[in-house]
Amino acid sequence: MVEQGAAQLTAKQQAEADRLFATMTTVISGLQQTFGPTSEIVLHDYRQPEHSAIAVAGKVTDRAVGSPMSEIGLSLMRQGDAAEDKLNYLIRLPGGRVVKSSTMLLRITGGRVVGALCVNVDVTEVRRVARLLTEFSAGGEQAATPTPISTFGNDVSQVIDAALDKVERDLDLGSLDRLSSAEWSTVFRALEELGVFQLRRGVPLVAERLGLSRASAYNYLARVREESRSPK
Repeated sequence: MVEQGAAQLTAKQQAEADRLFATMTTVISGLQQTFGPTSEIVLHDYRQPEHSAIAVAGKVTDRAVGSPMSEIGLSLMRQGDAAEDKLNYLIRLPGGRVVKSSTMLLRITGGRVVGALCVNVDVTEVRRVARLLTEFSAGGEQAATPTPISTFGNDVSQVIDAALDKVERDLDLGSLDRLSSAEWSTVFRALEELGVFQLRRGVPLVAERLGLSRASAYNYLARVREESRSPK
């Protein structure tokens, strides 16, 4: 059985989470105005990963209310209550813009993680000016640190595609259409670590993209999860 989003909450915990999100929704517009026009604030409810964005202020990643979680959010959600805030990291959008982001987890009583507040600031122009100043003062071009690419989509299929692209790049297995059984297990292990299979349609969509039957995809996932539970 594939996991469906965040762990089950009691009725009391659900009510507490509802109050928390209601409060946060009222403040994100003010936060976005404080950070300025190149910023975006997104409020995510981890109880509904396929439509986790419940409030959006600003426009940087083109998120909209009802958008699914990105691969970054899925990875944090997979870690459960042990997850930690991910602060001040850089990502590059597919169009080339560089964004400085922070993902701050939202918890209820007992430390249960129920969502996240994400701050995205477009720092493309700031970095360009800083690079020019560095080159001018140093008298030569400085080597740039590669910035990981991340995709923010308004549809679950876009998140799946971005995760598959990342796995293909990271594993360097070539095209993900002719792999051995061991290589398929490696692919599914990487996708599991990214949290892709917490999405309700995660397995069917991955199977469709990879040209596998649903039965094969579920078998690979079951094998990976069984290996993760086995003593080392």
